[in-house]
Amino acid sequence: MGLIQRLQNRLIRRLRGGVRIWHHPDYRLPITSLMARTNIQPRRADLALWHMLDEKAVQPRDVYLPALAAWEDLARVHPVAFLETLHDAQVLARIFAVEAWDIPVEQVLRTIRLAVGGTIAATRMALRAEAPTLNLLGGFHHAGESSAGGFCAVNDIAVALRAAQSAGFNGTVAIFDLDAHPPDGIADILADEVWIGSLSGADWGDLPESVDETVLPAGAGDDVYLEALDALLARAPDADLVFIIAGGDPLEHDKLGPLKITEAGLLERDARVLRHIQRTPSVWLPGGGYGSGSWRPLAATGLLLAVRRRAPIPPGIDPLQDRFETLSATLGRHDLSNPDDWITEEDLGALMGAPTNRDPRLMGYYTRQGIELAFYRFDLLSQIQRLGYTDIDIDIDRPPLGERLRVTGKGHGQRHLIMETILEKRALETDPDVGQVLFIHWLTLRHPLAIFNAARPKLPGQDAPGLGMAREAGEMMRRMAERLNLPAVALRPAHYHVAYASRYRFEFANPERQGRFEAMRRDFKGSSLMDATTAVDEGRIHLNGEPYAWEADEMVQWVVEEPPVSNDRAERAERIAAERDRSRFTIRPR
Repeated sequence: MGLIQRLQNRLIRRLRGGVRIWHHPDYRLPITSLMARTNIQPRRADLALWHMLDEKAVQPRDVYLPALAAWEDLARVHPVAFLETLHDAQVLARIFAVEAWDIPVEQVLRTIRLAVGGTIAATRMALRAEAPTLNLLGGFHHAGESSAGGFCAVNDIAVALRAAQSAGFNGTVAIFDLDAHPPDGIADILADEVWIGSLSGADWGDLPESVDETVLPAGAGDDVYLEALDALLARAPDADLVFIIAGGDPLEHDKLGPLKITEAGLLERDARVLRHIQRTPSVWLPGGGYGSGSWRPLAATGLLLAVRRRAPIPPGIDPLQDRFETLSATLGRHDLSNPDDWITEEDLGALMGAPTNRDPRLMGYYTRQGIELAFYRFDLLSQIQRLGYTDIDIDIDRPPLGERLRVTGKGHGQRHLIMETILEKRALETDPDVGQVLFIHWLTLRHPLAIFNAARPKLPGQDAPGLGMAREAGEMMRRMAERLNLPAVALRPAHYHVAYASRYRFEFANPERQGRFEAMRRDFKGSSLMDATTAVDEGRIHLNGEPYAWEADEMVQWVVEEPPVSNDRAERAERIAAERDRSRFTIRPR
């Protein structure tokens, strides 16, 4: 972002007062299968906030930590008997559409109560400051008085309203539910006392007559949607407090929303609502949004509220990568390596093969304490602990091949291996002229407290379910390569699903191999990842009619702007395309 844009953002914040935002690191739900099972991005709130901070549209002082909603607050809306059922892993599993083994009950309840606490605090601030507020987790509109579902355990809007009323608020309230699904839970609790207006793309049955619900056809698109919104706004009464569920699931690429609205259309939706309510105290909530890009409409809503930015977020933005890059810059060599400028007798003895008590350094650089600090600063330790592991320990040793990092922790009375990787500095076999790269011989991220079952089957090569932190681990490897002045990270994917999971950051070094991989992804599009990777592992794949064996060739992620590759990009792209077009893959049945 340029200097002019930063100055404009600063001026707008001063003139309009910006937006107050509620966020907590524990807004991330500690459910490892959440993305795979439901397409919910666990870090949606994190990614949206990081992007707003990167854009300098929001300052850290504008971001508030919510307190846990008290059970007393929840009980103003939900019967105690109902709230007690939420301590059952089976109940929470049904709400979040996952298996009970993947529910650390107390930690999931912590996330829920923090979100509700954020909506309570945002409501109080909106009424006090008469300005828009944004809670980055909330809008749980499917939770009724004694019912829950659709990823909504309790109704944060109803709880926040009751809390405001208990503090003396007695004004009129309007709720704009612009999630792609109906406001059934809100209607169950509040239909008789507040105005509820809704645009959705699904008909879930009758709602109370007082609810102003418009069900739009699947694939409605921007024009139909915005026309219906204008009509809804024209019917909306004046209010003293407004809640807006600015759902991201009407978006065209959303996994669970059928409306097919563009990012520009969603931004226009929010701008029209903001213009309509003017300076009425308002609480904005994210509601639904599914898929890896679900942070984008939420961040765009925040940018609109903060600095009236009405341009969609450009493609290619990766807040997690940017965040890790920023945090990595705050860690110096003394943090990670604890260097000693003097050569000691112990160092000389070690060079001669004598035994030493000195802790080994990973890749000759990282101490155990340095790695632990990095895990802490990158917020990985807390996430591991939230999954049920304590007494986290980090070990470094040197097996016959490369150097090994192991992370273990205690859970259910036993010590478990959580993460293990074997690394080496070595040249690429496909292009040795580029020099040494950071080569990953082995990387496993394990959640041994979880179990395999029909809903989460065992992938080839797995001995425990995954930890759900592959992106974070990949970013740490990237930062490690940069710090060691290596131009790339490389690996050999032993299975199709490993290459598939790596595809956003890695490419096969050999262009023809990359072309065959892209053809495989194209031809396997109708199959599940489990079916495809199992078929590859079992040798049931044909390439152009001939039996095909998986090629575990080198994949590379370049961490330098100008990769020192021997073939130029245009030639590489041509070779990839030619091989992709030539290759046709089929799966033989068992």
